[in-house]
Amino acid sequence: MTEPTLYTQYKTTVVPALKEQFGYKNVMQVPHIEKVVINVGYGRHVKDKQYIEQIEKTLTQITGQKPVHNKSVKSISNFKIREGMNIGVSVTLRGRGMYEFLNKLIHVTFPRVRDFRGINPKSFDAQGNYAIGFKENIAFPEIGGDAVEKMHGLEVIITTTASNKAEGFALLKGLGFPFRDK
Repeated sequence: MTEPTLYTQYKTTVVPALKEQFGYKNVMQVPHIEKVVINVGYGRHVKDKQYIEQIEKTLTQITGQKPVHNKSVKSISNFKIREGMNIGVSVTLRGRGMYEFLNKLIHVTFPRVRDFRGINPKSFDAQGNYAIGFKENIAFPEIGGDAVEKMHGLEVIITTTASNKAEGFALLKGLGFPFRDK
């Protein structure tokens, strides 16, 4: 089995560039992507089983994995949420599936987003992880626009081993993420 093209690009071009840019002495110091988490909260639609099944089907089509239900940690009376209640679904991708998903995200999904001008370079946290929010699930090529009854948003979180924002930005920029100018 061949390696995913994004992983090959990471090993051949990104690692040497980051090693030179940040002065790493060892290849193991170079940051890499650990995992990608795709998350959908269904909030006010908790009682709508058909909507939840639609979200599960969508995530399964996008990632190729069955999503896991997330339970609330504590009760919030204003939102009518009780402790232990299902409030969302998520999928965690690692390894080959993660690189194939990211390749598809960069080269297919981003160009399909309406009025796309690049992703925000300020969405990094202090540890170099990146979060992207999509308002519509139809940006993904697996989802047919006419087959969707109710659209929903989703969040993609890219977890890296970078120790700060600059390293995380350089890693994702080297992989070809289309950041807009600051």
